[in-house]
Amino acid sequence: MHTRIPAVLLAIAVVSLAVMAQTGGQAATSAPSQNETVSLGYMRTVVYAQKDYKKKHGEYATSLAALVHSGSFTKRMATTDRGAYTVQFHRKPTGYSLALTPKQFAPDQRAFYVDETGKIRVEEDKPATAESPLLK
Repeated sequence: MHTRIPAVLLAIAVVSLAVMAQTGGQAATSAPSQNETVSLGYMRTVVYAQKDYKKKHGEYATSLAALVHSGSFTKRMATTDRGAYTVQFHRKPTGYSLALTPKQFAPDQRAFYVDETGKIRVEEDKPATAESPLLK
């Protein structure tokens, strides 16, 4: 029997390896917190699930629940309470937007926004929007 590694854990591993590669194996002082890493992995999972959904249905999903079984999006991922973050999903006429806002802002807990472009935007101390700076 094979066990599947959840997409979020895989995303954490990939980000960790990337940080280590950039810093010569040393932990970076400005590395994202675990909460941020998990949140960014969640956002990327939604983006990939939306692409998969659109390929199959010709349009983007109208809710997070509609994304269940698209890509690696699971039923549990449709909840808007993501621990340290709250999810806001909105359907737009030709796309969607997804925002993750920390329940408490901190230097290592920023707000994120993504839409059908797949470009993740970030804010340090307020909810992120389509006008926020791109995540670097």
